Amino acid sequence: MKCVASRLALLALTCLTVHFAAGQAPPVSPTVAQHIQHIQDGLTGNIVLKGDPNATHKLADRMKELNVPGVSVAVLHHGTIEWARGFGVATIGGPPVTAETMFQAGSISKPLAAMAALRLVQQGKLTLDGDINSYLTSWKFPADPVAAGKTLTLRELLTHTGGTTVHGFPGYASTEPVPTLVQVLNGEKPANTAAIRSEAAPGVRWNYSGGGYTIMQQAAVDVSKEPFEKLLHDTVLGPIGMTHSTYEQPLPKALQASAATPYNGKGEPIAGGAHTYPEMAAAGLWTTPSDLARYAMEVEGSLQGKANHVLSQDMTRQMLTAGMGHWGLGPEIGGADADPFFSHGGANAGFRNNFFAYEKEGEGAFVMTNGDNGGVLAEEILHAIAAEYGWADFKPIVRTAIAVDPKIIAQYAGTFALTPQFDLVFTVENGQLISQATGQQKIPLFAESETVFFPTVIDAKIEFFKDDQGKVTHLVLHQNGHEMKAPKK
Repeated sequence: MKCVASRLALLALTCLTVHFAAGQAPPVSPTVAQHIQHIQDGLTGNIVLKGDPNATHKLADRMKELNVPGVSVAVLHHGTIEWARGFGVATIGGPPVTAETMFQAGSISKPLAAMAALRLVQQGKLTLDGDINSYLTSWKFPADPVAAGKTLTLRELLTHTGGTTVHGFPGYASTEPVPTLVQVLNGEKPANTAAIRSEAAPGVRWNYSGGGYTIMQQAAVDVSKEPFEKLLHDTVLGPIGMTHSTYEQPLPKALQASAATPYNGKGEPIAGGAHTYPEMAAAGLWTTPSDLARYAMEVEGSLQGKANHVLSQDMTRQMLTAGMGHWGLGPEIGGADADPFFSHGGANAGFRNNFFAYEKEGEGAFVMTNGDNGGVLAEEILHAIAAEYGWADFKPIVRTAIAVDPKIIAQYAGTFALTPQFDLVFTVENGQLISQATGQQKIPLFAESETVFFPTVIDAKIEFFKDDQGKVTHLVLHQNGHEMKAPKK
């Protein structure tokens, strides 16, 4: 549920109005121009209320409402990049977003980093199912009774089934010291996250873990004997032709003029600028939607045996095979069995992004934003693109809301701990239940029943539970086929 106003925010809206049509790519055909216009005018949320006459919204309006200064979009159609455009500004008061503007990819770093690891498997430097500790030389993953004596493998790290801790990383502002990778792994200062350790036996359950990818990063560095950013450039970014991408952290000065500035949900610059992520595999990629489209084209071509610049056809097929949690070796796998797609989202401080691409059809959409509320916007843009191109997936879900007694709704007000650092706070405004996640905007909820509520900005449901005395004790967040329990504080 990742995803309000000051003088600075108002300035952002002014800049958006001035620059919205600027910084565009070369002219496109009338048909493509019509596609772009329809998408700009046809944004919808993940959920549409039945009978809502105002279900669609304009891109410019949503950027203003969500305080997202800039957006970059690329669309893959029939195996080629049909169009790539920038909207809004890379920096408030500065240049417009163009197709070459670089954004932090957040967790979209993971599927590309996974390709590098799989390349090392092809080269015999790593194995998918061997003990990861046999490849780690500068650090070892500590044994823990909770692991029940099971060894941790690369396959489990890449599929988020390793039972490892640390969901994600906040990064480090330019004014803060940056830890080494080993310090991150051990949770030692100046690291700002806990030590990466076992919280479950490997292979038992799916649990998203940026910490697991950080272990993979260390293993890749140890066996390749190269800095991770160089390894990724030489084995993935370079061969694919991702010329506007790098894992270098922080971003080199020579590239900073091409980078978007990150903003929080109020439209204010992120303190300390773009954060530095030594956890490069989990969150360190700088890139553009067009370069992500090139990654997707490489994956699709490799699957067909037509473009194997990084991975073999067999390894690509393994990468895209869905396992526990609908996850492959890097990307999430969705869609119909006969027409699957691979996808991933990404969220760093001040950046929110999303993409999906079909394995067989040469179709895909890639959206990057420089605002903390951009995740909502990226989803809405994906819905509009899917509708315009007639894709089977990412169509909005139509749901019916019911009226619930205000006394019942009032019982759900309070704070629920989704993780030790991430709360969901519920309030009641004008008789409607409102949810607000840590550091994010408020989201209205609608009742499906007296105990189940849903937002319209994401495909999720929140179910409240009571004890025998009728006191609300906890909730369960149902999202993407997963369930997360959050006790009430």
